[in-house]
Amino acid sequence: MSTLRDDIANCRLCADRFAATATAHTPRPVVWFRPGAKILIVGQAPGARVHAAGKPFFDRSGDRLRDWLGVDEDTFYDQSKLAILPMAFCFPGYNAKGSDLPPPKICAATWRDAAMQEVGQVPLVCLIGGYAQTWHLGRNDGVSATVARWREFAPHAFPLPHPSWRNTGWLKKHPWFEAELLPQLRSRVRDVLGENPC
Repeated sequence: MSTLRDDIANCRLCADRFAATATAHTPRPVVWFRPGAKILIVGQAPGARVHAAGKPFFDRSGDRLRDWLGVDEDTFYDQSKLAILPMAFCFPGYNAKGSDLPPPKICAATWRDAAMQEVGQVPLVCLIGGYAQTWHLGRNDGVSATVARWREFAPHAFPLPHPSWRNTGWLKKHPWFEAELLPQLRSRVRDVLGENPC
């Protein structure tokens, strides 16, 4: 019997859409979740490097995200500890100017509710970027404003900017992110993974 994860991995709903992009690629859903995880990472969609590797956050953004969380690669990729459930499972492609296309809405409409049910209740949710924050928080105030209000959502949820190195300027303009939010996030990660000393 096919499992939900198998069904997502075999999804080709966007084949025509992706073929028409500047990258003209085929779907390759990156599925990285299972029931029982303690931390849920919700991003936008895989990038080109993740598409090639078939492994989420297998790029410089992933290095920065792991640093933000205070975890090593082994912990990050342990599906009994972390589930990674983006708003779209495939790399959406680039437009003619080389910019990322948005995650196709059909992906979340088709798979998200069932995937969230399979993951189940998770003590900590990290919401990366506007698409994830809008879906999970039910409103769109812009990423900067939402992340600035992180205390309203903690300790269960932490809204985060995308860890892309293109956001280095954003981090410099908002020093409170590294000084105030990240220590609380790392402490919460240790709590839910049972690694904080008593």
